[in-house]
Parts: sequence; structure tokens; C-alpha cells
Amino acid sequence: MGLYIGIDGGGTKTKCVLADDQLKILAEAEAGPTNPLAVGVDKSSEILFGLIQNVLRKTSVSLIESVVIGLAGAGRKKIAGEIENRLKLLVKRKKVSIKNIKILSDVEIALEGAFVGAAGIILIAGTGSIVLGKNKNGKLFRAGGFGKVIGDEGGGYSIGKKALQSISKEIDGRGSKTFLTTILSKKFGIKNRDDLITAVYSSGFDIARFAEHVIEAARLGDKTARNILADESGELVCHVETLYKQLGEKKINLCLSGGLLSSKNYYSDLLRRKIKKGFRDIEIKKNIYPPEIGAAVVAKKFRQ
Repeated sequence: MGLYIGIDGGGTKTKCVLADDQLKILAEAEAGPTNPLAVGVDKSSEILFGLIQNVLRKTSVSLIESVVIGLAGAGRKKIAGEIENRLKLLVKRKKVSIKNIKILSDVEIALEGAFVGAAGIILIAGTGSIVLGKNKNGKLFRAGGFGKVIGDEGGGYSIGKKALQSISKEIDGRGSKTFLTTILSKKFGIKNRDDLITAVYSSGFDIARFAEHVIEAARLGDKTARNILADESGELVCHVETLYKQLGEKKINLCLSGGLLSSKNYYSDLLRRKIKKGFRDIEIKKNIYPPEIGAAVVAKKFRQ
């Protein structure tokens, strides 16, 4: 029986599972963020190795066929290679029996978990946004994921930024009134120009997290919030359309994932309606497995 470790490493938390050939979970563990762009390559490697040791201590396992880690921030080959090399050194130094270690992007393992190797598209919208698809020949295609400065349309940061821009215009008298200004005042104590500038530029205001308040304001009927979400959902539809054309499949399944889309809310419902109306041959499906098990699915492919 082969044993595999799958890890989903994000910017907030990291999940690790030890699974067998049937993907039965034998042990699991969690840790904090492991995105190397946020915590650094050394820290990320240490946390990841600690998780591997953690699940091994919970069992009597002596040999792991392969470990696959889907890591936010590891879409760049140089960073992925550095972490992979560090983990291999730690495995050798600590005399842990692991045959293979592979670092992938977090979106790749999410795709594998969603469709267990079959063709499909996964659209992820959380802080940022990205779409990844695989055709029946196993070829991967992607769009988005350029980061908050030049991309990530439809994600939380983009939504939050547009909301704050609308609020700043109301404060100035350059824009119409919006309930978003009231939310900002009541929930965050930000009541004027100086408060807003200080919060955003000096106090680390979480722009992406403000997206959840935009979604709530839209549900309550705020016109500004609804206009923002109409524009941003349109960007996500464009992501999906791009992948659909590239994949060359007549019919394809689509999984919606990430903090903004995985739960039922005004924004995810709006996006679902647009996709169903615009694409007769795209069917929205729930993911079969979460990303960490998707990593274990990939790990089975690396068995020697």
C-alpha cells in the first residue's frame, strides 16, 4: 500500500493530510501561513517540514511514496525550486523516508481535487483571482493571477479598493451617497478623509476583507455596491470565457472556489446566473475533494 502526503499551503493557513491509495485520510494537521512571498522561503520550508513530521508522528508509517505541496506564491519556478531543495535537505538531515517531494501552485492542486484528474475549469476568487483549466489531453491553461497591483480582477482586493474609492468620492462630494460609507463608519470608526487615509496608508486596513461588506451592502440593495459587483463578476466571466475557448472542449465542468465564491452569497449567486446565461455548455459543479486531498491525488502520480 502506498502512502502519500498532500499539503495546501495558503496565505492564512496550511492544511496537511496523510492518505493511502484509496485517499483515506490516516492523519492530518494544520499550521499558519506558508506563502513564501509573505513569510519567506526559509520560514515556509520550516513550517511545511514541521507539518510532515506532525502527521508522521500521529501514525506508525515508515515510508512515504511522495509528498505534493500546493503553495500560494509558488507559481514561480524559482521559488518552488528553492523550497523543494530545502525540504529535501531537511528530509535527508532528519532521516525521514520520503521518496519524492514536489512543489506546485495552490491552484493546481485545487483543480486536481475538484475533478480528480478529469478535464475541467476551476475559478478561484479570494483576495485575488485566477482561473486554471485542463482539457481531456491533460494540457493546462490559465488566466489571471497577476496580483493586486495589475490584476486579480473580481477578487476581494479589487472589490474592496473600488468600494473605498466610491467612499472617498462621497466624502469629497464627487460621488453619490452609498451605504458603504455608513458601514465603514459604524464598523471601523472611519468617519472622514483623515481617518480613511490613515487607515489605508498607515494602519494596515484590510482592503480585501472589506469585500464581504460590499457583498452585504449589495444584498441590502445599495446601488454602488451592486454596480461594483456587477463589474467585478463580469471580469470573472471573462476569465472563464478565455479558458473555455482555450481548452477546446465542447462541454466542460466548472468549479467555483475561494472565499468569495465557495459559499452562497449575493456575489457568488450573481456570478452563477451570468455563467448559466452566457454558457450553455459549461456546468457548475462542486469540487469532489478539497485542495489538500487534491495534492494527495497528484502525489499518487509521482509514485516510483
